[in-house]
Amino acid sequence: MNEYLDSFYNYLSVIKGLSKNTLESYIRDCSKLVKYLDNLNIDDFRDVNHSNILDFLDILRKQRAKANTIARHIASIKQFFKYLVLEKVIKIDPTSNIRTPKLNMALPDILTLNDIEKLLDTPNINTNIGMRDSTMLEVLYASGIRVSELVNLKIKDLNFELGYIVVFGKGSKERIVPLGKFAIEKLTKYINNIRSSFLRDKTSEYLFLNRNGYNMTRQGFWKILKVHSIKAAINKTITPHTIRHTFASHLLERGADLRTIQLLLGHSDISSTQIYTHIDTKRLKEIHRQHHPRA
Repeated sequence: MNEYLDSFYNYLSVIKGLSKNTLESYIRDCSKLVKYLDNLNIDDFRDVNHSNILDFLDILRKQRAKANTIARHIASIKQFFKYLVLEKVIKIDPTSNIRTPKLNMALPDILTLNDIEKLLDTPNINTNIGMRDSTMLEVLYASGIRVSELVNLKIKDLNFELGYIVVFGKGSKERIVPLGKFAIEKLTKYINNIRSSFLRDKTSEYLFLNRNGYNMTRQGFWKILKVHSIKAAINKTITPHTIRHTFASHLLERGADLRTIQLLLGHSDISSTQIYTHIDTKRLKEIHRQHHPRA
């Protein structure tokens, strides 16, 4: 049965174009199910029935798995059995009547304009490292891109003349994201004066580099952000996604429509973007509470 997991991995990678993290998550979840079926002495997917899947999910609940973990397992397993039907390994999908539960989306933390300005002003731009960090933070806030998209930016993805970057997001989907003048100014200085100092005698197509001249990693940027967050003395937990949420929220507060924000963030479904309407509603309530005489 594991051979089908391997072919499923290739299908998700080549046909669906999923990211490495998503791929590993799908295979990890499905591998748990295969191990469970093996313990039941089921060695053929044609013998798997609806009850087997429900019992497996019930075990996860008894192990006190979180609701979003169970929802992810359901999504992974359903995708796997759809693939098995597509490949004619099975005729009937035992997961067809299993619904992925709707989760209450937690409101993301966002930074105020004062917070984000403090963070952007923290790196020492008189040093090469500081200028690089400052540029990365500026681009992240200016564009709202994911940290994985940030560290994978290449020189060829920049268009200074028209003021945008080409971003390859989840599922290898390409989108164009505009940059503000502050980000363009810093990128110009970084590329013209700083980037070559990291390369030394190397060559690289990647935009942002570490001290050794290799492309910046997600983990590397997380560490950079943590250092500057502490220096900025912002009393909030700040992650790269916090800045992405802040980007979207600040756009919404200033009149941008959800469809535009959806395109900029690269959300395939607008329901992923609608969480920001809750943030805006929360802000309106706070303004009403502070300023209405009978609030």
